[in-house]
Amino acid sequence: MSLYPTLLFLFIVSMSFGQKATTSSNAHSDWTQPCEPFRIAGNLYYVGTYDLACYLVTTSQGNILINTGLAESASMIRSNIEALGFKFSDVKILLNTQAHYDHVAAMAAIKKQTGAKMMIHEGDAQVLADGGKSDFALKGKENYFAPVKADRLLHDGDTIRLGETTLVALHHPGHTKGSTSFLLTVKDENRSWKVLIANMPTILPQTRIMGMPAYPKVGEDYKYTLDAMKKLQFDLWVASHASQFDLHDKRKPGDAYNPAVFNDRAEYDAQLDTLTQAYLNRLKTEK
Repeated sequence: MSLYPTLLFLFIVSMSFGQKATTSSNAHSDWTQPCEPFRIAGNLYYVGTYDLACYLVTTSQGNILINTGLAESASMIRSNIEALGFKFSDVKILLNTQAHYDHVAAMAAIKKQTGAKMMIHEGDAQVLADGGKSDFALKGKENYFAPVKADRLLHDGDTIRLGETTLVALHHPGHTKGSTSFLLTVKDENRSWKVLIANMPTILPQTRIMGMPAYPKVGEDYKYTLDAMKKLQFDLWVASHASQFDLHDKRKPGDAYNPAVFNDRAEYDAQLDTLTQAYLNRLKTEK
């Protein structure tokens, strides 16, 4: 069973008390706990914390970092990248799966340190730019993270190219207005792998599926996302939280390179079935 619902609950509790989201005291310990960086498949690497998934895509023209975790995790992410033998300064593009502080709070610092271009779906651009103040479900008077202005706004189906690698941005709204998954093909010494970096459509406690003033069609977007994600084809999949794809059951520290452990379509489908049922249950309770 994924730990993500528990983590999400703790995240929401911290927000509801108006605490600044840039402090680790607000977060579950798994959010800041170190994790051994490792090669997932080909030129795709895991460089995040124990639960907050961050991904490095390496290319001949520089590298792409997807998600950053909490603000205080910036140095850990840098250390993880360097431990794998890559230069932190080679990060050229920053991407994000959802504009919540547990995935973007270190973006401002890393952007400043590397000079990388920030790219995010247009639906989350304003939230990123105002530090979370305009989030439809978590509106507050304080910044939840340091604001970042996007250099490029992404849309569904847009491609991000660097070197020999191309990522496709897939708009999967609901959890946030601009929630995004990414598809890319990576190659190792033996074969190519089509990888999905999935933003699973979990539902915040504050979200009303029947519609909210700042997000009237949130329920429609969740339905779209659930249907769209069920149709995706891929070889391997990972997600925004390690607990969502059972990373630590599939891989232990020191394990040899083995992309096949992330070839788990059955778990992906089961997760979406569970999320679909949660969506239907929420609809019933709101009527």
